[in-house]
Amino acid sequence: MASQISARKQQELQAQYSNFKNNLQQIAQKIGDVEQETEEHKLVLETLEPLQKDRKCFRMINGVLVERTVADIVPALKTNSEGLKKVLDDLLKQYKMKQEEMEKWKKKNNIQVVQQ
Repeated sequence: MASQISARKQQELQAQYSNFKNNLQQIAQKIGDVEQETEEHKLVLETLEPLQKDRKCFRMINGVLVERTVADIVPALKTNSEGLKKVLDDLLKQYKMKQEEMEKWKKKNNIQVVQQ
């Protein structure tokens, strides 16, 4: 009976550990996606900045290519870029908090991870 309890406890701990790891991986994936999108915004802004403000340019909005001027697009891109930076900061905080939560859980349950 005692071995069944410990086996069940071990399975529960393994499931909790897997859940922590999956959550951290999901957040890390989101961080990577947002970093990539931020870099794309930066490249577009660097390309558009030296151009004349009345020059035509095209932008994809919800899958539709629309014609605008550089003067119309640059402020929107800057706003989006700032928003992405805020989202990135929030995700980094969330990742750090989840990591700290996992470390506390590991100490509380005396968990030691063995790398294979």
